[in-house]
This record gives sequence, structure tokens and C-alpha cells, in this order.
Amino acid sequence: MRTGTTARGIAVTGAVLLAVAACGGGSSDDKSASGSGGPKQVKVYGTDGNVGDPLGEQFSDKGALAGMKGTTPLTKLSQEFRDRLLKVDPKLGTTFNYAGESYDAVVITALASAMAQSNQATVFAPYINGVTFGGDKCKDFKSCMDIISKGGNPDYDGITGPLAFADPGEPAVASFGTLQFGEDNKLDPSKTEYLIVGDEENAASNEGPAAAAFGSGDGKGPLKFGELLPLTGSLAFLGPPEVAGVQLAVNEINAAGGVLGAPVELVSGDSGDTSTNIASQTVASHQQAGVNAIIGAASSDVTKTVIDTVTQAGILMFSPANTSDKLSTYADNGLYFRTAPPDLMQGQVLADLITKEGNQSVGILAQNGEYGTGLAQVIADNLENAGLGSDVVKQVYYDPNASDFSDVVGQMKDFNPDAIVVIGFDESARVIQNMNEQGIGPAR
Repeated sequence: MRTGTTARGIAVTGAVLLAVAACGGGSSDDKSASGSGGPKQVKVYGTDGNVGDPLGEQFSDKGALAGMKGTTPLTKLSQEFRDRLLKVDPKLGTTFNYAGESYDAVVITALASAMAQSNQATVFAPYINGVTFGGDKCKDFKSCMDIISKGGNPDYDGITGPLAFADPGEPAVASFGTLQFGEDNKLDPSKTEYLIVGDEENAASNEGPAAAAFGSGDGKGPLKFGELLPLTGSLAFLGPPEVAGVQLAVNEINAAGGVLGAPVELVSGDSGDTSTNIASQTVASHQQAGVNAIIGAASSDVTKTVIDTVTQAGILMFSPANTSDKLSTYADNGLYFRTAPPDLMQGQVLADLITKEGNQSVGILAQNGEYGTGLAQVIADNLENAGLGSDVVKQVYYDPNASDFSDVVGQMKDFNPDAIVVIGFDESARVIQNMNEQGIGPAR
């Protein structure tokens, strides 16, 4: 049960920070009018909830997002893995947000089940952290299963990296990407930089129980997964890569022989968003179907609405995209895990990017919810640690379901910062469109 605060150190290597700075404000693609006598160019930044090609698809004017940058947990996925995903869903295009995290969540769960020789979440959950550190290195389900079948202990280095889970059941090490939109309102891959945050030394010290005798669980399968991923709602753009990652993992696990003497099973399910009760309905359906583990939700806000129901029912909940720091210490009966790093990490990465690009005042325009308020505060704290006083960092929160954002955008215009961070989901397009209309957006 995670009820205490776990200290997590964050280390970013100097070499990587230089790589981030290299794509910063002094480059030839910076549209700042400083020193030219023209209007001030406010630099606009996004976060993992909105930085992706689906945001650009909501703009028809060329250059509406040009130069906008952002950060997201992001692994430099191999083309081979992308090709495997595209075979599952050819429509993914270039959007792979959280696909690797979704894939790894399924694989880690299956390996823990194999270690415990049980499909009961309360039995195999204690093995999950230990699957990600301390044993013999392996990079795919089959090679890890070979280690388990011989009585060994796997250390799964997945699609998203070394993972090395800390005590709260989340990565102690994570890969982030800094991304930038081009004139066509799509992410420009040539501008993407990757950096590693965290330290494997912060992994949990307890690898969990000794493995059960391999084969003792034969005939006691199947291990059944239920999806709780955004097929509709404000995060629906993240749904396809997450669903593809889950399905690919299931396909490959079963191709390698499954676990517990049977193929793993998958039940699809929509999470919607907090404006509906779709998540609660899906969880109820999954309970009736007898799932052992739920992959999701993507939204931290949605997770908070159902986590008690899931974990109190003895079902594992494994999110590929939750980032709220509050979930690190949530009382979850030891049944909640995530492959996405907490906002503590993203807040530092984005604050580093903002300050290295020379911004002396920053506005944070965030949706009013678990995701927006939590990440906004972490960014503000990191900006203060970097030397920006509270008088030059302004946080403004908005209702993501509002029909008009002109008032909150107007507050940012009056503040007149060097940079604005937009923290939101699908509604971010309307927020940024209003920023463009008021002359403080990325368009010029």
C-alpha cells in the first residue's frame, strides 16, 4: 500500500541538456521579433496532453502552430517497432504517443503473472517492480520467459527503456522528448530531441517474493486484460497508439506461448473522460467479465474516478499515461502501477527548456483538473528553483468544457509574458486558436 512519500532523485546529464539547448531560442527557426521593432513574439509550449499531430489537424491556417514546442514522455522508438504497430493499426501515421508504455504495461504484467504462476492480481502484483530491475537483462517477452522457465529472475528493459520501477510502482528512469511544430502544423521530426531523466539507483530495493515453481500454474489461466483507454472524449487522440500497443503486446505474448498454459485474453473498453461516466461503466463491465488487470486509464483525472473500485475489487490497474504526482502516494492496496513517469520529471524537463531559451516571465494556462493543476505547480516550482520569482510566473486555470476561452487568454495577454505553457487535452486547440486571435499565440 503506497501511503508514504517516496523520495526520487532526478538526474539529467549535461550532454543531454546541451542537446535540448541546441534546439532552443537562439536557432534560425526562432520567430522572435526581439530587436526588430516588431511585436513581441510570445513563445508557446505544450505538454504530453496536447503535443502531437492531432492538435495540428484542428488548424486549417498554415503556420498556426509554427514554432510551438513541448515535452512528452517519449522513447526513441525503433522503426522496426513502429512497423509492428502499423501492422496492428495502419492508420496511426506518425502518432505513437504512449504506444511503447502501453506495450510495456502488458508485458510486465504478463511476466509478473508468470513469476507468481497465478492470474490473481493480489498474488502477482508484488512481483511487478522486481520484473524491471535486479535480475538477468532481457528485452522482449520471449527472452524474459526463457529466464523465468529456468528458475531465473528477469530484468525487463522494455520498449520505453530500463524502467527500473521505484517503490510506488513507476519508472525511476524515463525518456522524454522535446518536440516542435513546423509551418504545416505537424511535428517536425528533425527538431525532436530525446533525453533521459532519473537514475536507476532510485529503483526499489525489494524485488518481491521468490518465484513460484515454473509450471505450477499450468491450466490455471487465462490471464485476462481489460482496456480502459480513451476511444472517445478529450484524450481520444491518444487512444489509437495506446490500443495498438496493447494489442501488439497481446499478439506477441500469445505467439510466444502465452502464460499459465493459455493465451492471454483482451477485452476492449473505453475510458471516455471526466465529463461522462463511461469509465465507471467500463470498469463494471470488466468486473463482470472477470478481468485480472486493467490497462488504463490514460487520464489521471479519469483514474481517480475509478481507482478505488478497481483496486478494492482485487484487480490490477496499470496505466500507460497517468502522470499525476499524487498517484505516487495513493492508497491503492498495492495494485496500481504505471509505465508513464510522474509529472515531477516532466515539470523539470519543460522548465529547463523554458529557462534555457531565455524566457524571463512565464504564463501557465492549464485546465482545472488533476492533470492540469498538478503539472502546472510542478513547472512553476521548477521555474522558481531556476531563479524566476513568483511575480514573473503566473498560473491561470480554465474549465476544459467551457465554450469560450477569451477571458483566460485575455488574462495572459494582460500579463504579457515571454512564454506561455498550455496544459490541456483536446480543448487546447481552441485555447491556442484564441491565443492566436489575441496576438499571443504561435501564429504570426
